[in-house]
Amino acid sequence: MKLIQAVRTALFYLLFIGQTAVVAIVIGTLALIRGRTKLGWALAVYWCRSSLVILRALTGVRTEVTGAEHIPPGGCIIASKHQSDWDVFAIFPYTGRPAYVIKKELMNIPFFGWAARAMDCIEVDRKRGAEAIPLMMVQAHAAIERGCRIVIFPEGTRKAPLAKADYRQGIARLYAQLNVPVVPVALNSGLFWGRNSPVIWPGTAKARFLPPIEAGLPPDVFMQRLKKAIETDSDALILEAAEQGLARPMDGDFRAKLEDLKAGQQNADQTTY
Repeated sequence: MKLIQAVRTALFYLLFIGQTAVVAIVIGTLALIRGRTKLGWALAVYWCRSSLVILRALTGVRTEVTGAEHIPPGGCIIASKHQSDWDVFAIFPYTGRPAYVIKKELMNIPFFGWAARAMDCIEVDRKRGAEAIPLMMVQAHAAIERGCRIVIFPEGTRKAPLAKADYRQGIARLYAQLNVPVVPVALNSGLFWGRNSPVIWPGTAKARFLPPIEAGLPPDVFMQRLKKAIETDSDALILEAAEQGLARPMDGDFRAKLEDLKAGQQNADQTTY
């Protein structure tokens, strides 16, 4: 099973990386000549949707995204859990005109970086630490004024399922300065397409847009609500998938965390009753 799935994963990466390179070159070239265009946007949407089709056909990973009705009209921040590359293109079609916050290194890649700028991406130089925040804010304000929705992964990097949460302060600064609501996004994609896993495992990767957090809260209250919303629903999606059965092998550490999660859920249910 693992060997067959490894071969299917390799085929997926071959097509996925090849297609990504071609689309980035076309969009990047268009961006150099004409900036943001309808064709460039259409190609970006195509890339997202076709990548999901290829992923399902070759690896057996299905996609389910719910809760898009919670995204308010107008400017907002979409703050998503980040466990996999899947997260980037699974939620993309639901975000209107998104402006993803991405690390500066990606923006320096020829063609890809040009395409990213044409798609309103906001760069953050993590090497500069706190000094990177003011530069990010300038770009974020400009993106909101253009009618974008800011898409950010508050932990800054992909995390393994059930790993300890580590939320950065960038999301709190964006929330405070932009004065717009924040839509949390929970997901379980890391169960199937892990950060460092050489094999992509079949199953249903799910993302769930949650009710928005209103603007104007104190930063500590906002961060507490954001973390609770994302982590609670992400844990619920992981537990649901585990109860339905996972094709991926589970090491001792993950199995122990899963058992702790189940026990915590059972205690919560007993307390409720």
